Amino acid sequence: MDVSGTIRSILNQKSEDVFSISPNATVLQAVEMMDAKNVGALLVMDQERLVGIISERDYTRKVMLRGKRSRETKVAEIMSTNVTVTHPREPVENCLRLMTDKHIRHLPVVESDKVVGVISIGDLVKHVISCQSAAIAHLEHYIHGGYVG
Repeated sequence: MDVSGTIRSILNQKSEDVFSISPNATVLQAVEMMDAKNVGALLVMDQERLVGIISERDYTRKVMLRGKRSRETKVAEIMSTNVTVTHPREPVENCLRLMTDKHIRHLPVVESDKVVGVISIGDLVKHVISCQSAAIAHLEHYIHGGYVG
């Protein structure tokens, strides 16, 4: 599969907003923020430092299924701490492979120890579809005699 471009090209198409929450916030606050922002995960930040990520999956598996209370449980208790990150120069294809292999849906983008964005598996799929659509349009143009050699 020919998927051209880097993560920076995807970030350039997105809003610069990075939604995050404190590890001391409650899980209920995190879920409410995910709902308000229409996202499936939040970065967990201690000041400017990335310390984890909390996702809808963390909520369902670590709160609901274990009978915890989201109003009382802190984000720090259920967040994923072994966070896989990428950088803006990483090829899209590498990130697709990484996210598929590790079964993750959100990938923080870090440059010089600073979070500069987050990409989701949906962002990567949209990029792939865009690349394929452009390739198809180019081939159709070529087939119909539009090629200027």
